[in-house]
Parts: sequence; structure tokens; C-alpha cells
Amino acid sequence: MGKKILLNLALLWIWSLSGYGQLNPAITNWLQNTTQTGYYYVEGNSTPISHGILVNCQLVRYSTNSVYINATGLPAYHVGPYLDGNPSQAGNQNAIFKLPLNPTENTGTKTATQGGNIGIFINGVAMFDFRDGVAWNTSTNAWCGGPGNPPCPGGMGTTQSWNRDAIVYERVGFDCAKGHPAGTNYHHHQNPSAFDLDINVISTVCNLYDADGLYTINPAQHSPLIGFAYDGFPVYGAYGYANADGTGGITRMKSGYQLRNITVRTHHADGTDVSDGPAVSATYPLGTFREDYEWVAHTSDPSYLDAHNGRFCVTPEYPDGIYCYFATVDVNHNSAYPYLIGPTYYGNKTGAKVTTVSESTTTYNAPLPIELIDFNASLFEGFVRLNWQTASEINNDFFTIERSIDGKKFNSLSVIKSEGSKHETSDYQYDDLNFPKGQIYYRLRQTDMDGTSSLSKTIKIHTDGKSIDVLIYPSPSSEFIAVQASGLVKEQIRIELFDCTGTLKRETIIPAGSTISYIDTQTLYSGTYFIKIIDGSQVSTQKITITH
Repeated sequence: MGKKILLNLALLWIWSLSGYGQLNPAITNWLQNTTQTGYYYVEGNSTPISHGILVNCQLVRYSTNSVYINATGLPAYHVGPYLDGNPSQAGNQNAIFKLPLNPTENTGTKTATQGGNIGIFINGVAMFDFRDGVAWNTSTNAWCGGPGNPPCPGGMGTTQSWNRDAIVYERVGFDCAKGHPAGTNYHHHQNPSAFDLDINVISTVCNLYDADGLYTINPAQHSPLIGFAYDGFPVYGAYGYANADGTGGITRMKSGYQLRNITVRTHHADGTDVSDGPAVSATYPLGTFREDYEWVAHTSDPSYLDAHNGRFCVTPEYPDGIYCYFATVDVNHNSAYPYLIGPTYYGNKTGAKVTTVSESTTTYNAPLPIELIDFNASLFEGFVRLNWQTASEINNDFFTIERSIDGKKFNSLSVIKSEGSKHETSDYQYDDLNFPKGQIYYRLRQTDMDGTSSLSKTIKIHTDGKSIDVLIYPSPSSEFIAVQASGLVKEQIRIELFDCTGTLKRETIIPAGSTISYIDTQTLYSGTYFIKIIDGSQVSTQKITITH
């Protein structure tokens, strides 16, 4: 099963369309899709299940002042499971989002973010703020709101004096891409990159339930534009230019917030006297509540962000500069408060979900990007084989194969020239003959004719000789092939049979609690075939012969 990945997350500026000249990135940067459906995991089953719902954004329309995005709210990367007992599954939101095309600074009282949607990612997935819907009821000295707790004073959505941090308290409920559903509304409170590619990996959910996330953090590149807040200003990933004018190289954008030096919770950081929350303790440590943080200016370092978690600066999409939010992370690439947008918006918040479009609009049809249908690695005797397939290539120049031993620092292995601009399927192959032992990582860097580049997902493979302990027989085969594990398998093992061209001919599983599965070969032509054995993140390949 291939996972279609749109490599170029950030489209460059498109000129002279419908008389607008240079189109606004708020029009051009959405990931559009009208054919691909997505997948989800359920706990205990590491094989993704098709939900049959279109992913990403289906329609982009714009007027002079607004852009409208139709989206299901479901991403192309796999979602789930949610290991905190959340019974919900991500579902189709059938949403229309309206955002301002010409955002403006709010020069009056800043608007506070709220629970629920505060923006939208470029794949149509909801952007939430820091809170998880649970707060401290200062009247009862207990939690309120959220599953299993009584309602908070004032009802759902009412801001309390002490509001719980979702990233801290809901971590076990986030999937590999750091998202989860509220009801059926799948969303991210934080930087939407995969847990297992962080420098310090704080969640093991990716071990069984792997997912790509929206993008991969790359400290050597300006992060892509990943979404827009409800005030219309863009949201970028974790890295940007060191200086606001676009100079100084690439650096991690830093949150200006830090934990307060307090032992009791009686006042907010601005000195406001509020009803007391629980004292700082092992049960309620600093960082439990949003109000445990204070913003500190760092005027000598332009990589530190303002109280809204942004700055006015130059970006690849906005060479003349614009106010931008950044998805902040710490030195280990773990999410750092306030994660996406600060407690208040910088601009005038006018974006929202709408039910209809009541003005005349122009439909924006995005040019076809490179569509990577599949990218995988298989271990053979003496080499690692990389295969990838593209559905279309527009202005693609070449691919660079990159390898890493830790999933963080990558080195270039080889450059593969593109087959050129085309709307047809293209297949590529590369054999790594001198690979290190142990777990290694591969990724593709796709470079366009104009020199811009983007990264694929990162894949990993074990090369330490610890092959999956299964027996395949008979070989040669005429009627069937048996694939037998040495004992009862704890998690199902996926078996795929390919011919010598790489075409998938058969597939089956060894179910959890079983030891064996069979593949019918009676209708296959005689020749050489390859069996891929997929056990979680471990993949091995064996060659067999079929004769009739």
C-alpha cells in the first residue's frame, strides 16, 4: 500500500492568473486533492485501515479579500491510534474555511485564542491552541471540563483562571504525527511533525503506528509554510532565517515564553490577582497550566518571537516580509510553549468556518506537484534496495538520495536524474551497496528546475543481520508458498509477493496469535519472485522461484 506524499509543501509564487499578478500564498499553498483517500490505525493492529475519505483540501476559491477552502479535515498521513482511551476516530468535517487574504494588525485590544479551531493547516487539518478543554475549578479545587470531569463554571469554552496544557496532559493520546480528534475533528495543538524523528523521542507510538506528519524538521532549511491562523497571517514550521530581513542563515525560532519562578498560583504573570489554583507540587508541577508561563523579551536576538509567537520577517513565500507565526520546538525538537500561536492573535481575527460562500469567487486550480506514490527500502543479501514511484512530475530536475544512522544528520549518497516533466507514472530504483550495520534511515530530496527542493518522508530499515525469523517453503513452488514464523506472532506480520519488475502480485498476513500463512501461486507465471516480510518497522526480503 503506497502512501502518496506531496513533496513540494511550499509552492513558489504563481504569476499572472485571473489578473491578480502574483497570487497570494494564502491561495496557492493549500495541498489540493480530489482522488486520494486516507488510512487510520486502531490499537492492537499495526496495519493501517482505509477509511475511504478524501484527504487534504478539495477546493480553493478566492475573492478580492477572502479565500475559501473546502476540506475534509483529514490528512494524507496515517492517523491514530489514541492510546489514552479516546474512543473517537477522525471523521469527515465537510468544512468550508474563510480566511482574510489581506490580514491586518489588530492595533486595539488583542483577541485571545479560544478552544477549538484557531487556524487551519495547509492540508485542511484543524489548528488548535494550547488548551485541552480541562481547567481548574477554583470553587471546588478540582478539575473541570473534558471527559470524566464536571462542567466548568460558565459552560464549555469559557476561559478559566487556570487552563490545562494539552501538550503536557494529552501526550499519550497523540498519534505518531502529534494529532488526535476532538469528537471527529482531527487536529494538532503543536508542530505537526512525526514523534520518531525528534532528536529526543518522547513517545513510542511510532514504533507500531508509523506516520509521516505534515513535514520533516530540517535545521538546514527554512521550514515550509504549514498553515494560516484565523487572523490570516501565515504559520511556519520550526526553522527560519536568523535575521528578520532574511540574512544570517537558518536558525531555530525560539519561544519567548519561560516558566515563572513561583511556588503558589495566586496571580497571573501580568500581576492580575485571580482565584487561587493548586500550589506548585509534584502533582501539579510548573507547566501544568498555560498561566505558569511568562513572556520575556529578547531584544538582542531576533530569533526569539514576540508574545503572539511570531515576528515580522522575510520568508521564501513573502520576500517583501509579513508577520509570521512559527511552530516552536526546543533544542531536541520537542514542542515548546506556546506551540503554534500565543495566547492572543497578532492580527484581526476574522477567519472562521462558514456554511456557504455568498460572494463571487475564482477557483484556484493548483499546478500538479511531484506526487510520490511510494518510497520503500528492502534488505537483500549484500545490499539495500530503494524503490520509489511518482504519479506525475512537473518541472522536476533530479532526486538526491540521503542516508543517516540516527535519523537526524543525513549525508548524500547519489543523484538520480528525473525522467522529466510528465503526467505518467515513473519508477526509480537505487541499490545501496556499502551500507552501515544497524538501523539506518533514508530520504529523498527532490529538486526542481529552478533549484528549489523539498524532502520526502524518512524511512528506516534494520541492517544488522537480525532478520525476521520466518521460514518460506517450498522453493521452487508450483501451487502455494507457506510463510511460517518460528513461534506465535504478537503483532501481525504482513507478507507481500512481488515479481521481478517490482509489481505486487499477492499479499497476506500472519495474524497475531498465529504462526503461518499461505500464498496461492497456481495462476502465476514461472520465474523469480521476491517476498517482502514486514514486521512493524522491520522489513526483510527473500527470493523464491515459481515453476509450473
